[in-house]
Amino acid sequence: MNVPDEAPPVSLLPAGAQTPAEAEAPSALLAPAMPGGTRRAPARRSAAAGLPARADAGQELLRKPVNALAIVPQSKKITPLFRKSYNVMLHLAQEQGMERDIFRAPISAVLAGLDFDSNDTGLVKRHLRAMATTAVEWQSPTTGEGASWAISGLIGHAEIKREGGQNWLEWSYSVRLKQELLEPSVFARLSLEMIAQLRSHGAIALYEICSRYRDVGRTSRQAWSWWRPVLSGKPETDKQKQLEYRFFKRDVIKRAIDEVNAITDIEVELLEYKAGRFIADLQFSVRRKQQVPLPLVPPGSAPQPLDLTQVVRATALGVDEERAEQCLHEFGEAPLKAALDVLERRVASAFPQPLRDPQRYLRAVLEGARGGPDETPAAHGPGHDADAAGRADLALREVEAKRRVKWTEEWLRRRRDGLADEIAAMGEEAQQALCDSLLADMAARNVHPSIRKRLQTSGWQHAMVLHEMLRFYANASIGEQWDQPSAQQLLDVAAQLGDTAESAGLSAG
Repeated sequence: MNVPDEAPPVSLLPAGAQTPAEAEAPSALLAPAMPGGTRRAPARRSAAAGLPARADAGQELLRKPVNALAIVPQSKKITPLFRKSYNVMLHLAQEQGMERDIFRAPISAVLAGLDFDSNDTGLVKRHLRAMATTAVEWQSPTTGEGASWAISGLIGHAEIKREGGQNWLEWSYSVRLKQELLEPSVFARLSLEMIAQLRSHGAIALYEICSRYRDVGRTSRQAWSWWRPVLSGKPETDKQKQLEYRFFKRDVIKRAIDEVNAITDIEVELLEYKAGRFIADLQFSVRRKQQVPLPLVPPGSAPQPLDLTQVVRATALGVDEERAEQCLHEFGEAPLKAALDVLERRVASAFPQPLRDPQRYLRAVLEGARGGPDETPAAHGPGHDADAAGRADLALREVEAKRRVKWTEEWLRRRRDGLADEIAAMGEEAQQALCDSLLADMAARNVHPSIRKRLQTSGWQHAMVLHEMLRFYANASIGEQWDQPSAQQLLDVAAQLGDTAESAGLSAG
């Protein structure tokens, strides 16, 4: 793959949903290419032609071959960003038509949020390189449907060029797969706007497959192990093959179903089939929602590029690209933005010392904002992001409060140890006089007789008496504010303890 080292960024884009009745539209129904190689979107039949108006009418739809719905990675994990980018690039290629061998588009049409004239090229190159080198099996969700089985990279090559002051992305497809990808005979219609809202790979893959069967009502029935790499996006390693079904259901299937049902225009339900006492096969029932979500962009507009602004911000603050991308898809854009605001302020303040681990700090804030390790924000619908973003600021205050409590506790421990050392360094007569004064003070305050007796029999260092002696001595020698550290004193302790998630009493994951 030819990707120049100084080249600009890559593409990570939205993807969407499909329609049932049109899922198997033959290639003969496709509109002819327009002048210049651009291909019109397939004509839709209207209600006047005897068919009901479609919920996706006016939306930009991707005609995705059924063989590309249930792709199985053979070498590298397929991320949500990876899959969304591929869908957008495929849509652009279909618009440009079969006549071309090389497809071109401004990077800004595929990806937003990067400074293309800076060094923000690592993320772009990583995803393009993965598309060209990741081997995948192409298979239909329905056994025996579609073209013959094949294995190849998702794209043939990728190149980034700068022409006329603008950065362009060029790519191609395998010769053997090009016909089926660009002019498929059996395909699913997917709304790029709808897929853009999904976060996890499992939800995207499940939605694409279930959209293929929305008029049929059920997907095909397959062994649960068949669904594992398809929904997880992970190659079938020995470790993956040892994964128990209950964990796959909990971590992938359930979350994907919750996300699809909360965000998209279909509702999905898991159907399990047993062989003896164990789950053997899975199938999903599919039905349309009565109320379809409104499109997020004007009908008929071009697919919108995926905004990577927050990923770029995170990397600039010291967070690894892959970790930043993972946080984006796990928590959502709005919560990540609020958490990055918190991280940015912490990095800028350098209090009590420069932040050692931005990734752990960011994760701690995001986890605190989410409200629990098992909560999936996407499962609550698009409006949940705003709530999560608001909680991020609360999480910041909680993080800072825990740090301050930890530092204060350490300062008080040191002060008490110092006071105890001062008293112990006194002569016996001075210590006895101090004990007599403390005894009179406790009697005046009606302290419990057992504590006064301990002072008389065991001395001021007894565990029941020590705190009384330290308080009495500190009030006399320092003043009533003896147990309240100043800002400078806290700063001195904090500089020694540091600012890691452990020192704050947090679990950063």
